Amino acid sequence: MVEWRVAEGLTDYDDAVAFMEARVEAISKGEADEMIWLVEHPPLYTAGTSANIEDLVDPDRFPVYQSKRGGQYTYHGPGQRVAYAMLNVGNRGHDVRKFVADMEAWVIAALAEFNVTGEIRDGRVGVWVVRDDKPVTALGTPPEDKIAAIGLRIRKWISFHGLSINVDPDLGHFDGIVPCGIREHGVTSLVDLGLPVSMADVDVALKRGFGEVFGDA
Repeated sequence: MVEWRVAEGLTDYDDAVAFMEARVEAISKGEADEMIWLVEHPPLYTAGTSANIEDLVDPDRFPVYQSKRGGQYTYHGPGQRVAYAMLNVGNRGHDVRKFVADMEAWVIAALAEFNVTGEIRDGRVGVWVVRDDKPVTALGTPPEDKIAAIGLRIRKWISFHGLSINVDPDLGHFDGIVPCGIREHGVTSLVDLGLPVSMADVDVALKRGFGEVFGDA
């Protein structure tokens, strides 16, 4: 069984990490079910294990948390759905690469509920959308914006941290960092794409998408 829980209001980042670490330990001991925890955070930046300090453009803008997840700098804040995935990767094949691909497929399936085509790119983490509504780049191709980020840690074959989807955050808040170290592309959200989507709508889409990809929602 996978427990689904939605946090009310804004969740403190340190409290979230402490909760995940305790839950991961309990899952590894067989004392708790796997869990998907859906939260929103107050505005903050997190630095993954590959973060480059030069990518922290405005270090005084919001609190900066050192995170042990993979990846570089990310932003979390109101209007962004964070899905923390505490799942038993050992029971799902002991294949970390496939698990990450499944996480990407989960995001893409959720976005498809809104007729948004999410895509992945070699060398660029996260999920991207092609912006046919914007002028082409200098290379003559449509620009691509990031709509979702993925950053994981695995301990004792249990995953934690997870993914984030931009529903309707303040996109200006991303200006304080170079998101995931990628300077050549922007960020977007479902509302920025012109979709009147609520957080509850995204939660339903995430649960459906999880069932499609992992088969046990």
